[in-house]
Amino acid sequence: MAESRDLLEDLQASTPDVQLGLSRAGVQGVEKAIRLRWGDAEKLISAQIDADVDLDPGQKGVHMSRFPETFEEAIDEVVLEEAFLVEELAEHIAARIVARQAAGRAEVRITARYPLARRTPVTRLATQEMIALVGIAAASEKGVRRIVGVDATGINACPCAQGLVRGQASDRLLEAGFDGQDVERILELVPLATHNQRGRGTLYVGSDRPVNAEQLARIVEGSMSSPIYELLKRPDELFVVEHAHLQPRFVEDSVRVSLQSVLERYPELDDTDFVLARQLNFETIHSHDVVAERYGTVGEVRGELVSGEPAARHTDLREWLRGPS
Repeated sequence: MAESRDLLEDLQASTPDVQLGLSRAGVQGVEKAIRLRWGDAEKLISAQIDADVDLDPGQKGVHMSRFPETFEEAIDEVVLEEAFLVEELAEHIAARIVARQAAGRAEVRITARYPLARRTPVTRLATQEMIALVGIAAASEKGVRRIVGVDATGINACPCAQGLVRGQASDRLLEAGFDGQDVERILELVPLATHNQRGRGTLYVGSDRPVNAEQLARIVEGSMSSPIYELLKRPDELFVVEHAHLQPRFVEDSVRVSLQSVLERYPELDDTDFVLARQLNFETIHSHDVVAERYGTVGEVRGELVSGEPAARHTDLREWLRGPS
């Protein structure tokens, strides 16, 4: 058995027929139970782990079995003794993979479904909302860079359709004999119809400074026309619908509001830190969906918000994780 294992490991370390380096090689979708700390609370939850390394052109393959072995070591030896934030666990695993695989660079992504305790907006009933926690870490001889992120859902009311409804309603009221001043008062008081889109917002922050994932989830929800709730009594439903229609937003608006809000909430972020916001809206009157995204260093985004001038470049996630050249 030992000889067979050695032979397999020798084969993976041998020279490939086509000597070409690979940008990534690894495993995806490894399911594990992990213990996460959030404030004073600890919870054991299900998570999915993806991990890969850069592969040298002179190496035939990576040792795939070492990835889950490394996950087990990190979870059994560390996490069961002391709960981690998801981004800390990703960083811990990435550093171990570099050592175990003798790799120049390793990248780990952990996605965990996490329940947030909430109260409905009017009746104040207890409910749980599920968000996705995302931790990403890249480790190399240059050090470690890590991302904390969330995916959260909400609702967007379309401003374009609402503008069309407003124009049509104004014409009908004028034709019915209302004067222009009364028409404006009516249209300001009454929420106007439009089509709604359930949306999924994503927000990532890359920094060594502490960033609270629950706060990121609230920023994402606040970037949309309204949060949504698993449990809604009739007064809550009325509140959500009215609130959404009084704050119509495009998919692009949500991305911009999300980035502006995170920089206002964390003014201490360095210019070299990283931010990414993405909004995906599931269309209701089209068969396609709509998406918007912006990413870059904090300096790139912050400078554009201050000056109003477009940034010369948008640093992407993979580039940032690789670190300075």
